[in-house]
Amino acid sequence: MFSEETLYSIALRHCPLIGDTIFRRLVTEAGSAKEVWELSKSGLSNVYRVGKRISQEIGKPEHLVFAEKEVAFCEKNKIRILLRHQGELPPQLNECEDAPAILYQKGEWNSALQTLSIVGTRNITSYGKSFINDFLNEIKDHRVITVSGLALGVDTEVHEVSLNNGLPTIAVLAHGFHTLYPSKNRRLAEKILDNGGALFTEFNSSQKPDRENFIQRNRIIAGLSAATIVVETAFGGGSMSTATFANNYNREVFALPGRITDKFSQGCNQLIVQNKAAAISTVTLLADQLGFSKSATVGVLFPSSEVQIMLPENQQQLLAVLDRQAALSLDEICLKLDLPTYRVLPDLLQLELLGYVKALSGRQYLAL
Repeated sequence: MFSEETLYSIALRHCPLIGDTIFRRLVTEAGSAKEVWELSKSGLSNVYRVGKRISQEIGKPEHLVFAEKEVAFCEKNKIRILLRHQGELPPQLNECEDAPAILYQKGEWNSALQTLSIVGTRNITSYGKSFINDFLNEIKDHRVITVSGLALGVDTEVHEVSLNNGLPTIAVLAHGFHTLYPSKNRRLAEKILDNGGALFTEFNSSQKPDRENFIQRNRIIAGLSAATIVVETAFGGGSMSTATFANNYNREVFALPGRITDKFSQGCNQLIVQNKAAAISTVTLLADQLGFSKSATVGVLFPSSEVQIMLPENQQQLLAVLDRQAALSLDEICLKLDLPTYRVLPDLLQLELLGYVKALSGRQYLAL
């Protein structure tokens, strides 16, 4: 049985013009969704700075009727209703300023597992598939649960390969639980639930997979994890928005670089060049950066000391200047090397692609 607060939260969120931000402000100031609902229209307008159009909607019987039907639907289909103001959202997502006021959950998952978001184009190539298979095989023995969007292409590959490697996975939907898009992934969604994973959505059972919902959905994918990996995407791909959300949340972003002539690597390359994502060089190094290091008894094919010897002298000198703890700006690096920017930047990018340098915001660099 759902609480009375759940019922009034759904009714309040269903009112036109009440988005997550206004919902949060009203509930914070009034104390609960029920108290907001029961306030007089004049009280709402005068005390809580709510416009006339919004205040006229709050308290309308049709919104409460909708909420009653939504609660009945969720009870029938074993869907949990998580309220942000009750502290029920996943911890990482709850930290985000624009987290949803209400999150619907189907299935169960172990919140002690480390969440890792992996996204990309619907037009996945063999290059992207190879990376996903190799990487998830690399981390399969760790306590991790992957997150993606159940779309065709990269998302589907992430969910399927996760399950094949014994890793639970979370799918974030762009619609309510009354439907499943794309329909060909219905069986995959069932497998996710059968193998310790979950389906999440902020959309109620009246909301279809409209185009604008997918961008909104992407912020939840980014918000659920401390790190997001972009596998393949074009310049204007939806995964670029996921990376942007992750950056805005101060989360780590990694991108798989590719040839500049490959359409679905161009978005990843752009993220790297703009310092909005760290370049992925090897799956082993990526696993290490994410804290999924293997035992020290496992040998490394090329120890870093050997690889550095093979680097050109100018790149070795650049590495010697960088610090592992304190980031240096591009200007500081150029000053230490007594070289102009145009001479240093190409070497920095090359070392980032090789996994020896991490680019931070504001053209700051760390040695790895």
